[in-house]
Amino acid sequence: MKITDVRVHLLAVPAREVYDPSAAVAGVFHQILVEIRTDEGVTGYGESFALRGTPHATIAVIKDVLKPMLLGADPGKISSLMEQMYRQTHLFGRYGITTFAISGVDIALWDIAGKCAGLPLYRLLGGTKDSKIPAYASLIRYNDREKIKAAALHAKGAGYDLIKLHQVDVESLKAAREAVGAGVKLTMDINCAWSPEKALEMARKMAPYDLFWLEEPIWPPEDFPGLARLGRESGVPIACGENACTAYQFKALLDAGAAAYVQPSAIKVGGVSEWRKVAVLAEAFNVRVAAHSPYFGPGLLATAHLIAASPSADWLEYYYVALEASVIKDPPRVKDGFFPLPEGPGLGLEIDPAVLQAYGVPS
Repeated sequence: MKITDVRVHLLAVPAREVYDPSAAVAGVFHQILVEIRTDEGVTGYGESFALRGTPHATIAVIKDVLKPMLLGADPGKISSLMEQMYRQTHLFGRYGITTFAISGVDIALWDIAGKCAGLPLYRLLGGTKDSKIPAYASLIRYNDREKIKAAALHAKGAGYDLIKLHQVDVESLKAAREAVGAGVKLTMDINCAWSPEKALEMARKMAPYDLFWLEEPIWPPEDFPGLARLGRESGVPIACGENACTAYQFKALLDAGAAAYVQPSAIKVGGVSEWRKVAVLAEAFNVRVAAHSPYFGPGLLATAHLIAASPSADWLEYYYVALEASVIKDPPRVKDGFFPLPEGPGLGLEIDPAVLQAYGVPS
């Protein structure tokens, strides 16, 4: 089998509130869909990180740099292709946009592997004891505490027992805790906004509201000693790693004792291949994996398969907004706090060409 084409699709899909479908979320949700075709008619799909200003730069790497390496190659030789892509792009920078591009290609190659084997990816990777995995609701950031309460209550009512806030103040956490009560785990993602000193001050103020973890609190995110110190001095479990690329950065993170939960992002870290390495590292350090996955396409499905096949991994992050349309036909949905594993071969998806046409933008 040989790769005959590598295509990239950029989508921009409006998003709505789950708890209030009449309310539009600011802007649109961008998705980069990577499509790899073969001479035997097997097509694989992957996804690359596409937030804000990254899509066109990432797409350029896939089209202009990676595609020439891939054409004519055997898609089953995933390890050697990954090594080639890493080595031949390292002059552009080992992390960031280059690795986002490689991630999307890797996921598509694993989709092909599963389809060739006739197995869903999680079974190809070792299987699982159940047909579903626990998910948590990842809320957007709100400026109105009443909306925080409404969204958190809606998520609780939908069966989620873990809810993530993207707030940066104590009052928002207090509002959410009062809304959902003591039986729901709450986490807070700060998106690297604080200095180490500010993070310690805030962690202590948040202590009465029982944070399950405090996520990415410190700038810069690679201040691993600072994160380790914050965890020790505050007593609050630290989660981090969504901005880390490759297992090498995660090794440094774990060596520093920076996290109780590591958060590899399949569409940023290096795809399925690199995510698996991070999970093995985490297991060796007795640290749990709480994957970063606020996506709706192949990246979400790949993460679900990886969690199912990884003993060190727990919940699937499920972004708590509703897209106007899904690029996946009949996508799996969370029910009662659990995400059903796709049983089709590979990622178990079928792409909807009508959505590609309706929401595609020039790339």
